[in-house]
Amino acid sequence: MQNTSFEHLTDYNDDFDFTAAPEAETSINLTVPIDLAGLRLDAALAKLLPDYSRSRLSDWIKEGAVSVNGKAAKPKDKMIGGEILAVTVQQSEETLAFTPEPMALDIIYEDDAVLVLNKPAGLVVHPAAGNWTGTLLNGLLAHCPSLSHVPRAGIVHRLDKDTSGLMVVAKTLSAQNHLVQQLQARTVKRIYRAVANGVVPFDGKIDTLIGRDPHNRLKMAVVKFGGKPAITHVKVLERYLAHSYIECALETGRTHQIRVHMREANHPLAGDPVYGNPRHACSDTVKDVVKKLARQALHAYRLSFIHPQTGEEMSFEAPLPADIYHLLSVLRLESGMDSSLSHEEEWLERLEDDDDDWNEDDYDVEVVYVRE
Repeated sequence: MQNTSFEHLTDYNDDFDFTAAPEAETSINLTVPIDLAGLRLDAALAKLLPDYSRSRLSDWIKEGAVSVNGKAAKPKDKMIGGEILAVTVQQSEETLAFTPEPMALDIIYEDDAVLVLNKPAGLVVHPAAGNWTGTLLNGLLAHCPSLSHVPRAGIVHRLDKDTSGLMVVAKTLSAQNHLVQQLQARTVKRIYRAVANGVVPFDGKIDTLIGRDPHNRLKMAVVKFGGKPAITHVKVLERYLAHSYIECALETGRTHQIRVHMREANHPLAGDPVYGNPRHACSDTVKDVVKKLARQALHAYRLSFIHPQTGEEMSFEAPLPADIYHLLSVLRLESGMDSSLSHEEEWLERLEDDDDDWNEDDYDVEVVYVRE
């Protein structure tokens, strides 16, 4: 199912594009129109079947899945117009990946329009190269089969595989449109909690451009030109000997935004395998806990949005997972503080006192990052 209204949204899905899967393997018969005369077969097919990439169509031709006037053809064959094309649509790994797979989902809230869940670390959100099965999308299709009729199974934003926390999923097309419009307008409130390397000196706002790292296309980076605007508000909750417990509020949703911004601020997230500093100076005890964490210490803690049907503001919180909670306990004990494990309620109450106090007037500086 295609929905063109989702194709060019600047804040949709944290810069990742989804492709709706074709319904099933099928055969398509086409006639090459005269106005495509002179084009190569693969180029003509790309015009006639815009839902498929030219490279995929070329592969089908080479595999013999496309015939011209009943005969095998080559991608470079020129069309003169009027040819009869028979195309057998080949199911790709991407197509097969959009299948229901039962799995345990930690659903916080659900009604006829939306679903809010707490994603565990280690769960990939959607199928992609290297992760065609066992994704959140597969689990959602099993939990709610009607999501097969909603583009991208209702997913409107994402979390990295090893980031835990809250996500909202739209269960209807109208709800998806409404939520995407809220993301565009930056009215969805997404607050994360994280452990950063070093002692973060003060609260602030990080406002940069984020794009592909020019030195490593598999990573993102703060760039001077060609990137997308990215804004993260940072609040320090506690400071330890060599780490800080921080809260980050997103205005935008760029790929790896918090991880990239904290790296640029010279305070990368503890345990981050891509943007972190494995040689960060700290005690052997803390190093051991971070190593066992085996992921970035980042959790999507709070999510707020306007309900697509009722217009009511909905707000949800997901408690810290055990691995990050344990890391904080060790950091507090090492710093001479009461362990969060033994004084959990008092500790959380103290941190919750000003949770909603996100106002730019509170910040000591406008931009907090240091260029190397």
